[in-house]
Amino acid sequence: MRTVFMGTPEFAVPCLEVLSQMKGLELCGVFTQPDRPKGRGQQSACSPVKMKALELNIDVFQPTSGRDQRFIEALLSLKPDLIIVVAYGVLLPAEVLSMPRYGCINVHASLLPYYRGAAPIQQCIIDRCQETGITTMLMDEGLDTGDMIIQKRITLAPDETATTLHDKLSALGADTLRETIEKIQAGTATRTPQNNQLATYAPRLKKETGRIRWNKTASEIEALVRGLQPWPTAFTELDGKVMKVWRAEVLAHIHNVAPGLILDINNEGIKVTTSDGILLIKELQMEGKKRMKVRDYIKGNQITVGNRLGA
Repeated sequence: MRTVFMGTPEFAVPCLEVLSQMKGLELCGVFTQPDRPKGRGQQSACSPVKMKALELNIDVFQPTSGRDQRFIEALLSLKPDLIIVVAYGVLLPAEVLSMPRYGCINVHASLLPYYRGAAPIQQCIIDRCQETGITTMLMDEGLDTGDMIIQKRITLAPDETATTLHDKLSALGADTLRETIEKIQAGTATRTPQNNQLATYAPRLKKETGRIRWNKTASEIEALVRGLQPWPTAFTELDGKVMKVWRAEVLAHIHNVAPGLILDINNEGIKVTTSDGILLIKELQMEGKKRMKVRDYIKGNQITVGNRLGA
């Protein structure tokens, strides 16, 4: 079965590794996004998927658009029976979706139809979900609307961050993809339409997504802190400077003052009022500084009780 893989970030690498090991598959090409400037030096860097494909000695293609005629021609030349798409970041036109006889299979990091879109891992943590999972589906022209093949569930830990959940779902995605392809090879794969009435969306993250609004509840803010790691990171302002919040804890204290006020500072952290209680900031990163625990930060820096956080 001639197979083309399309993916870009680290999340997709385990899926590519699984495909390279499966019997009955011929990995004839990997498509990934073009190299981009990265880091302070803005040196051109290739995607994690490209790095793995080169390691596996698989031909790599990097079109700038899914509608580029060269993209279509490259695919036609490979004559794929199956296309696997994992966090590719490029919309595929109908001509591509209909090209392989076994279709285009997508590995999506949510229990569809919940959290269609670009940031399902982060959004389910922000929304304080108790479970999420992986869905493999047969792609159509909609945004994550295709018929489902397999779903696998995972329970979120109370302290789950987007970083830890990313790694868990990346591994689960590879296992689910293996099982999906085995069913396709055996002719036993089934298709289940999604219930569009239950659909929710996880929009693409922006830097502003991380802004802490102190009039929300302490648990909502704490979930935002966990859900936006490592990027864009939850943030607020202190004395006109950006303060990233890396770790926080909900305290069930009652208060009668406006949200965003610093009530206390000690080695445990900074106590800040919210709409319903107290958030204890335990780890922060001030603008231009490195990430550190509050107890280390206050050794050489002063934060005043009574200051208000936020713009």
